Amino acid sequence: MGPQQDGRSSTANGGTAARRKEAAAKQVVRYRECQRNHAASVGGHAVDGCREFMASSADGTAAALTCAACGCHRSFHRREVATATETAADRRDRASTTSG
Repeated sequence: MGPQQDGRSSTANGGTAARRKEAAAKQVVRYRECQRNHAASVGGHAVDGCREFMASSADGTAAALTCAACGCHRSFHRREVATATETAADRRDRASTTSG
């Protein structure tokens, strides 16, 4: 038997998966400033100053993962996860307390 075929019902963890899916639906993911180090090849540190990820194309396409402002992949941008009920003021307060 394989890893999922040990004789137990596959619906045993259905409640946990449903809760995880519901929690993920309440979260809003935004990609902020670019953190790509353009001077890594010469041993330095220089970022391009891109402040927020803007998709180059519509969602669902490969170009949607490229930033229109700096040309970097979305993974170079800082990921920020917020709950849907969190207000803009809450995010500002959190950002001001975490930045030093």
